[in-house]
Parts: sequence; C-alpha cells; structure tokens
Amino acid sequence: MLKDLTYLMLLLTLFSCNRPTERMEGYEVHGIDISHHQQSIDWTQVALQNIDFAFIKATEGADHQDSLFCVNWPAIKLNQIKRGAYHFFRPATNPDQQFLNFATYVDLEPGDLAPVLDVEVTDGVSEETLRENVKRWLQLAEVHYQVKPILYTNQKFYNRHFAGHFDDYTLWIARYNPWFSPWLKGKNNWAFWQYGNRGSLPGIQGDVDFNVFTGSLQELESCCLLPDKNLVSDPHPAPEISGVSAP
Repeated sequence: MLKDLTYLMLLLTLFSCNRPTERMEGYEVHGIDISHHQQSIDWTQVALQNIDFAFIKATEGADHQDSLFCVNWPAIKLNQIKRGAYHFFRPATNPDQQFLNFATYVDLEPGDLAPVLDVEVTDGVSEETLRENVKRWLQLAEVHYQVKPILYTNQKFYNRHFAGHFDDYTLWIARYNPWFSPWLKGKNNWAFWQYGNRGSLPGIQGDVDFNVFTGSLQELESCCLLPDKNLVSDPHPAPEISGVSAP
C-alpha cells in the first residue's frame, strides 16, 4: 500500500512539472518572475493579464549582471506593476562582493518590493558557511535599503538547510505542484509561492514562472520600501561595506 502511494505521488509530481502551468485560483494577488531568458517583453500586454507584481533577476555572484534588467526595470514601473529585483546567490563567493554587485546595479525606490536573495545551490560549502554567508548578504541589504529582504528558495532546500534559522524573513518558496502549497518545517511560513514554471502570457515569449502572494494587495505593501524608509530594527546591524552607502 505504501509503495503504491509513493508511486502515485511520484507520478503526480512528474505530471505537475511537465504540464503547462495554469493560473492559480483562490488568491487575490498574482505575479511572475523573469530574467533575460524571456527576451523582449511587452509589459503593456502583461499589465492587462491581472499581474500585480513582477520579480526580475538583477545580478548573480560577484560580477554577473542580467543583460535585460535595465530594459525591464523601468518598463515594469511604467506599466504600474509592482516590481522587485533578485540576486542569485553563490554560497562559495564572498557575500560582501555579491552584495556590492547588487547594490551598485539596483536602485530601489519607495513602493518597490524588498530586495530578494535567491538561494538554490550550496556550491559545496558547509551548512554553517552557507547560512552565515546568506545571513551576511541579508543584513547588508537591510542596512542599505532600510527594509527587510525577502528570501527565495524551494521547499526541499529550505527544509534541509534553512528551517529554524531565518524565521524573521519573508519567504518566497518554489513548489511546482498545483494541488499542494509549500509545506515548511519550523515556525515560519511562505508569503510568496512560485507554483509553476511553464506559464504562458500574452506579451511574453515562451514559458514564464507563475506566483501568488498569500495576502491582499494592501498587505503586499508591507513587503515594499516605504516612503519614509523605516528600518526594521536589528540590534546588531551589519556594517556597511566599502563602496556602498545608505541611499
């Protein structure tokens, strides 16, 4: 019986990963995330599809910058879609250098979503080093942008490496399953759910990731930079690094 149930769950997982992603019902706030892989995007068309927010890749590691970020970033704002920028983290690379790469490339404004750290790989470092380096980047981002960053990863990675260690951060979790939302160990829960990577939208060539936010549009504002840029208090804030100062 257990063997049959395991086989059924495997089939459901394979099916959900390979079928086109349909828009999720039951949520008020919908979004996408993109990078240069989506090539040229017609944001005017996207804005007509009930898309409330868009996360866009800005940087990776210590020196890589997404080639279309500078095109998409102003276009998202122009079409009145809530925008956010993310950094793809390389755990074996100095976190200060990685944050400097992001901070010198991304100018967040009041109303923009908090900066996102995308952590999906270990690059061979120990769990302690992984968490220390992630924490360092997040602290630097909080001091610089004066808002608590968002942490992105997938369900399996979070439960294995992060559960119980980042309980005070907003979580964006990937789980490609239309029937089951992310299940996380520990006290924290997800706020954003990336539920599929084979979505289709007018204005975007090829597949795009679909996401939902667990709250309302008004509650989404709590994940954004405020006009007065109130800093979420930290009794031991990370010091500034050379070349980066508070905006």
